[in-house]
Amino acid sequence: MSRTIMLIPISAGVGLTSVSLGVIRAMERKGVKVSFFKPIAQPRHGGDQPDLTSAILSSSSDIKIAEPMQMSKVETLIGSEKMDVLLESIVERYNQINKDSEVTLIEGLVPTRKHPFANQVNAEVAKTLGAEIVFVATPGTDNPTQLKERIEVACSNFGGTKNNNIAGVIINKLNAPVDEDGRTRPDLSEIFDDTDQAKQTNLEVMQIFNSSPIRVLGCVPWRIDLIATRAIDMAKHLNAEIINEGEINTRRIRSITFCARSLPNMIEHFKPGSLLVTSADRPDVMVAAALAAMNGVDIGAVLLTGGYDMPETIMNLCRPAFESGLPIFKAQGNTWQTSLNLQSFSLEVPADDKERIEFVNEHVASHIDGPWIDTLTEGTQGIRRLSPPAFRYQLTEFARRANKRIVLPEGDEPRTVKAASICAERGIAECVLLGNPEEIKRVAIQQGVELGTGITIINPSDAREQYVERLVELRKNKGMTEVVAREQLQDTVVLGTMMLEKGEVDGLVSGAVHTTANTIRPPLQLIKTAPNASLVSSIFFMLLPDQVLVYGDCAINPDPNSEQLAEIAIQSADSAAAFGIEPRVAMISYSTGTSGQGADVDKVREATRIAQEKRPDLIIDGPLQYDAAIMENVAASKAPNSPVAGKATVFVFPDLNTGNTTYKAVQRSADLVSIGPMLQGMRKPVNDLSRGALVDDIVYTIALTAIQASQEQK
Repeated sequence: MSRTIMLIPISAGVGLTSVSLGVIRAMERKGVKVSFFKPIAQPRHGGDQPDLTSAILSSSSDIKIAEPMQMSKVETLIGSEKMDVLLESIVERYNQINKDSEVTLIEGLVPTRKHPFANQVNAEVAKTLGAEIVFVATPGTDNPTQLKERIEVACSNFGGTKNNNIAGVIINKLNAPVDEDGRTRPDLSEIFDDTDQAKQTNLEVMQIFNSSPIRVLGCVPWRIDLIATRAIDMAKHLNAEIINEGEINTRRIRSITFCARSLPNMIEHFKPGSLLVTSADRPDVMVAAALAAMNGVDIGAVLLTGGYDMPETIMNLCRPAFESGLPIFKAQGNTWQTSLNLQSFSLEVPADDKERIEFVNEHVASHIDGPWIDTLTEGTQGIRRLSPPAFRYQLTEFARRANKRIVLPEGDEPRTVKAASICAERGIAECVLLGNPEEIKRVAIQQGVELGTGITIINPSDAREQYVERLVELRKNKGMTEVVAREQLQDTVVLGTMMLEKGEVDGLVSGAVHTTANTIRPPLQLIKTAPNASLVSSIFFMLLPDQVLVYGDCAINPDPNSEQLAEIAIQSADSAAAFGIEPRVAMISYSTGTSGQGADVDKVREATRIAQEKRPDLIIDGPLQYDAAIMENVAASKAPNSPVAGKATVFVFPDLNTGNTTYKAVQRSADLVSIGPMLQGMRKPVNDLSRGALVDDIVYTIALTAIQASQEQK
């Protein structure tokens, strides 16, 4: 039987959308099939604009969402004392989405001066839908005791703490900087030079609620990255003229500095994510910002005030900084007017800011009570598809448990440094960075990250000599000498591979600046294939909206024969199982079953037979056309008796041309994330990155490698 959970905010400003998204993500991580319903749209600025949470979920997920009612219509019904009509309409919309869901999440109304009826409507909706109530609160300026009392008072509007339908409370924005009215106000000290207004509340929430009948289902700490807006959003809010676009669509604002002091007293604020606000008649500030940008500091943006132009000579002098991606835009008002406009900027996440939405989802989900989520599907049956959020969550959880050491030969590459910091912070793996320590630390400062516990920096020049003898021994049959060995060890990939060969690290990840050949050749020569493998192949994890598929081989073997194709299928199936995906292997061809003839189809047919014979425990079928493998209605007509058709999770392509083309076509056309390539068949795990890899791509590849290392040990 499905469950209905209703999130009810006890006041305005609790971050209800963030909590809704995080709870949904926490459910998705555990494979819960969830739907969402905001019964009444309540946009921030009034009117009948789309509801924010529904808009975000519509653009970033495929979960079922019911259409909310417009606030104007609801106000008319309430004013006409037609609450029964309102509730009937809500029930009708609710019934459209809850039938196939294990949990339906309802988002309540926020009580505001414009909507004083919110608590009454929330209580009626919860009662009508039989929903379990979860309150959402934020501490504001309350101490722990006051927060507890305020939540218990809120319970009294819903039958009191003895109401069995009250599941608990989620407390959001712990330790957020707030003003005297309890509103979240980051960076007040820098904007107003008044540190007394930015209060930090250190709460011992769990201790306080030990004596309360209300269960705490989540404590979500505040972080500046939750509200780190894109520079373009700030420019739009100010109706600013863009002087230099640069990376305005991707750079984020984490702090605001008004450059009113002398330059030596402001340099410390020229840091990653900082919005530098300066009058256009301060060329010294503009030149200093340009120098910082040229030295690799990703300043968020420069905002010019006063309404007049920067001198052309200064613009030309700063041109190289513009080309590095530094966004510059101009507001018409003076600095004081601009500061007032900045105060009115909405901290809500825009529905099209996918990166920030993903961060909010993951951050909030990580602080929701796991055992409570587990109880939501007790008694339900059936095999669930592994959703992308569940897959990513499993990756990080499995990697944490593996507790492995991964070497990163490109140790001074900015994305790699940032990824290593994230891995250390999340406990995904201990990362070993190869490179000049001073250069790596400089890059870390530019990226605004810390390199502390969980990160080791090794200077290649200090380490090479100890691997010369072993490298000569391994390659003596190829004529290796000490002179050549020392020369080859100048390559950090070769050095990292030697560390892996000697067991000093558990895996290697490279490719952010090296080619695939540069990354793979040394391991193939020095690590070699696993004892039970005759070749090395690769897979991509394709994160479709509702499930994760495995594609192989899309990166290594140009034209495998039947025996090699069979081994690729077996390797891919084992890899899928290792990462929590139930392997149902489709051997892809241009023909399904016995309908086609030709050498290419015969190769796939023979590979299927060999794979089935070698591994009768696996579910493998082929040849199958792609549509027959993935679509149930096509499978019903083309391969009605196939155990794989229509529900394949592992797709094995007949050659590299087909595999690489298909994975890129699906990835780009559907705008989905793919993780890989992950190499299979190596004696120890080595993985290659795309040179266009994002920081998150590197993080997940490190996690994959750590898990592979754990599997190799087993």
